[in-house]
Amino acid sequence: MMIRILTLLLAATLAGTNCFSQATQPAVAEDFKPSTLNQPGQEYPQVNSQGYARFRIKAPKADSVRVSLGLGGRGGTRLTKGDDGFWTGTTEGPLDEGFHYYHLTVDGGTFNDPGALNYYGSVRWESGIEIPAHDQDFYALKDVPHGNVQQILFPSKSTSTSRRAFVYTPPGYEKEKSKKYPVLYLQHGWGEDETAWSNQGHANLIMDNLLADGKIKPFIIVMTYGMTNEVKWGRMKDFSIVPFQTVLVDELIPYVDANFRTVANKDNRAMAGLSMGGMETHTITLNKPDVFGAYALLSGGVYNPEELKDKSKAKLIFLSCGSKENPDRVKKAAADLKAAGYNAVSFVSEKTAHEFLTWRRSLHELAPLLFK
Repeated sequence: MMIRILTLLLAATLAGTNCFSQATQPAVAEDFKPSTLNQPGQEYPQVNSQGYARFRIKAPKADSVRVSLGLGGRGGTRLTKGDDGFWTGTTEGPLDEGFHYYHLTVDGGTFNDPGALNYYGSVRWESGIEIPAHDQDFYALKDVPHGNVQQILFPSKSTSTSRRAFVYTPPGYEKEKSKKYPVLYLQHGWGEDETAWSNQGHANLIMDNLLADGKIKPFIIVMTYGMTNEVKWGRMKDFSIVPFQTVLVDELIPYVDANFRTVANKDNRAMAGLSMGGMETHTITLNKPDVFGAYALLSGGVYNPEELKDKSKAKLIFLSCGSKENPDRVKKAAADLKAAGYNAVSFVSEKTAHEFLTWRRSLHELAPLLFK
């Protein structure tokens, strides 16, 4: 099952990463502006109103400069050298809305863009660029009450070290000393780490805005490293869930319940993950059905009624993906689960692939369904 899911994920990633139509593109609008993810004072990279990206790199002694976007750096935009030593180029076509990783290849070497901020993905710190989305309001930074994202270090006997997690607590948590909260354990994908959901995913801003609009019940989110990057891409069939399952279920959850005001039972504990984090969610929730009361796979495969048979029944099963992935499979899986008596919900993010706007939208749809 895991090998099949991974094959589908790789196919979706290849289809959705920096693949431009060979059809004639409209004229490129010359209304480029600096990306919102640029380092302070940096003019490039830039994005225009159509979603094209333009790059400008100073490398006077280089012979070749290329920009590679997406997981693993497949595809790319070749830059042209000017007399001033700057290399400039524009993507062949518009990129999907939302966040994209990228890096530079300069004379065969891999480098980050000095004009852009860096984000951990593809098992390294990559440059990031944001294509403004038409629906970006739901994850925008607004003048609303904000929760807190704090780093915690929790002891792990199984790995003989202290491990790190980030914990989102909703607005008012520090003041309401007697109130207890449900918890969502939210996992990143392969190549990423526990910083991804806050930095690339804006999970805290999504929560703040939903809470300000009165659309969700407040809950805590816990994000930790899924131990996925020890396995190289292409060798994921060798990944063992056991070490991470031990860290999560036997070490992290007891630590969170002891140190935060949680409602420490199955019905008030959920697990979700994107991509490989979804596969971790799938496996752990089947292995430990008495620990979590709600499951969510975001571009991370599906459940079927047979594998859930004779398990503790989840209150919610949420399945999602981008419209450029495998939406029919996700919708059919949810329909099959509903027919078998499960509370299953599917969501498809329009015009996105295996990328963070898919997962931002998925969290935005999932959160109001949790802990009702």
